[in-house]
Amino acid sequence: MSEHKPDAPQETSLHHVAPESEIPEGERRIIEIDGREIAVFNIDGTYHAVLNYCTHQSGPVCEGMVHGIMALDDENELTYTEDEYLSCPWHGWTFDIETGKHTGGTKHRLVKYETEVKDGDVYLVRGN
Repeated sequence: MSEHKPDAPQETSLHHVAPESEIPEGERRIIEIDGREIAVFNIDGTYHAVLNYCTHQSGPVCEGMVHGIMALDDENELTYTEDEYLSCPWHGWTFDIETGKHTGGTKHRLVKYETEVKDGDVYLVRGN
């Protein structure tokens, strides 16, 4: 019988994105790390990092429009949410920036990364 050993902790590294002042609310900054384009969005003061790759047909999703959508709230009332969704400029596929989920179902989602703010600078957290 083999003994179960816990996985070794994964090392992480921080990649500087920009000072917070250079990514105002509602804006984004696209950077390249290890050959991958990653966008960091400032949505209501919270930073969300997304791989610039649409799961539909590989389009540059992070270059698309950030907008709200009409949705039902917890009381089944139709409400408009602002600046929480991202639409790919190629075919209009829409994703929730916070979760990465496609609005049309759970099969497709965007690759997300953690972010961290230290001393007024925004960093992307990557596992090695």
